[in-house]
Amino acid sequence: MAKRLFGTNGVRGIINEDMTSELGLRLGKAIGEFFGGSVAIASDTRVSGDMIKSAVSAGLMAVGCRVLDLGTIPTPAIQYFVKTHDHVSGGVMITASHNPPEFNGIKCIAADGTELHRSDEEQIERKYEEDVPCKPWSEVGTRDEVLGAADSYVDAIVSLVDSEKIRSANLVAVLDCANGASYYTAPLLLSKLNVRAITINANPQGEFPGHPSEPTEENLATLIEITKYANANIGIAHDGDADRTVFITDQGKFVSGDKSLALMAEMAVSKKGGGKVVTPVSSSSMVEDVVVRAGGEVIYTAVGSPVVARKMIDTDAIFGGEENGGLIFPEQQYCRDGAMTAAKMLEYIAKNGSLQDGIDSLPAYFTDKRKLECPAEKREALMEHLKGINASRRTDSTDGLKIIYPDGWALLRPSGTEQIFRIYSEAKDAETAEKRGAYYEDIVKDFLKTRKT
Repeated sequence: MAKRLFGTNGVRGIINEDMTSELGLRLGKAIGEFFGGSVAIASDTRVSGDMIKSAVSAGLMAVGCRVLDLGTIPTPAIQYFVKTHDHVSGGVMITASHNPPEFNGIKCIAADGTELHRSDEEQIERKYEEDVPCKPWSEVGTRDEVLGAADSYVDAIVSLVDSEKIRSANLVAVLDCANGASYYTAPLLLSKLNVRAITINANPQGEFPGHPSEPTEENLATLIEITKYANANIGIAHDGDADRTVFITDQGKFVSGDKSLALMAEMAVSKKGGGKVVTPVSSSSMVEDVVVRAGGEVIYTAVGSPVVARKMIDTDAIFGGEENGGLIFPEQQYCRDGAMTAAKMLEYIAKNGSLQDGIDSLPAYFTDKRKLECPAEKREALMEHLKGINASRRTDSTDGLKIIYPDGWALLRPSGTEQIFRIYSEAKDAETAEKRGAYYEDIVKDFLKTRKT
């Protein structure tokens, strides 16, 4: 069996340690052999982006592919380009999303704009192990720079929301691009929607000097302060590759991803008069509460946006997303889309008023999130240990182990992108959620400390 390279969101690693130009070249050949024809490629703003993109491009050309270099754009922008160009057989995004600047990654995109199915990734992994031979000199591929992908992506989003309603609302937004891939597209989108933008961290600086690229409440302290001080209608923050968006309310309150997911799900179901919403088992129970209240149905999946997207396609769902701010609007495309999420939230405010009022209308749940370092070789034994401890309780093994309580749940699972173990717990009150999280954290710590393998 070929060595597994792809995690839940591509191949990732630390530059010049496990993510090297040699790996990029060899993986580029494997990807090129799988796709063939014309392959689009793009990167976020990371310092190492040119190095890895050049290596992957060289591998693609070595096996005869025509490389279409879209430059530095958000992940959903290259996905939209691939989806809307029939002659393009696939795409490659060079990004490590929210990971620190020393990381980078390689994410593959199918011809329909979705992230590759796991079975396709396995084919690429097998080709990587075989080390695909290069074409003779007369059959090597070419590389072309392609302009305009970012603009076409933004125009498509503007056409899919009630742009006139947004324009006439005269909204003010504070925008934090994390010095990432949205540095151009996000300000452009707000301009086209007549939203006055106060913009911070909008320079393509791949060491992320403004704050780490993960849009957490702690990292967005400046955005929160400015949103409140400026009396803005909303604060908008993207992660490094802009496939996710989190928000700050008009009162300067951080909106957790599960709350924006619930609000957008309720809006989608209410507009359609019903329909299916797809979300992972890690999402808050408030999502199901509001979807059912609006006449819809929730379908749960394993964690990971490709899993959610494919389940949406299979079930003809009207909306989907994850609790980390990665929302999927099928009218645009079946992938997490940060700019589309921002535009839809602006539409919500233009039609319904204060974002804070909308958040306050949601059912009250409290979530506790923890993560611990966990070596890959201990994951399987740890999960068996946790299943044994909870054998008498109601559980769900869709992804990791979800323990169902009368007033909430706990979800225990290893990360698909890092050597960490995640512990999520939810309850109707903060104290219970925290106690459950601490209980399982102690169990995991004790196991990792005492178990050698």
